[in-house]
Amino acid sequence: MATSLWQRATRALLTLTLLLGLTGCGMNNIPTLDEQVKASWGQVENQYQRRADLVPNLVATVKGYASHEQETLKAVTDARARVGSLQVSDPAQLKEFEAAQNQLSGALSRLMVVVERYPDLKADQQFLTLQAQLEGTENRISVARRDYIEAVRQFNTEIRTFPGVIWSKLLYSDLEAKPTFSAKPGADEAPKVSFQ
Repeated sequence: MATSLWQRATRALLTLTLLLGLTGCGMNNIPTLDEQVKASWGQVENQYQRRADLVPNLVATVKGYASHEQETLKAVTDARARVGSLQVSDPAQLKEFEAAQNQLSGALSRLMVVVERYPDLKADQQFLTLQAQLEGTENRISVARRDYIEAVRQFNTEIRTFPGVIWSKLLYSDLEAKPTFSAKPGADEAPKVSFQ
């Protein structure tokens, strides 16, 4: 009886050791994925900063042609200032950051509508260069956001599935699911195009 109990205990211990050894292989995934999320977010911020750096040059160029469009220029400048003052460290701040970025995007869109009224400005080489840089930056922002969303997906999946859920609870108890971007309200509706 004692031998049988000893054999069962040994088998159970070997099984537990084997199970922990196999699951331990993914133990380092969690910090790796956490760092990937942070790096991806850094790239998103980098692209937003690039856009914010271009805005003063764009505003200054438009000012020369459209000095009486002060309301639109002020909206762009104010939106850029608000974006520059925000730091993101939790999900609530991410929503505020997204709202500020959407406000800047809207102000830039209104600025482009103003530009349509000034044919000389549309042909100005400095403006064309700034516009091309801004369009490129918007594309970079889109790619950086996509990469961040993917990094968050991988991290959140790892800490919610086996064996990552075990390691996240045992070794990294302070880690929580990371917030991701969501579309702004109305983004699911097709824009109305009018040539009038």
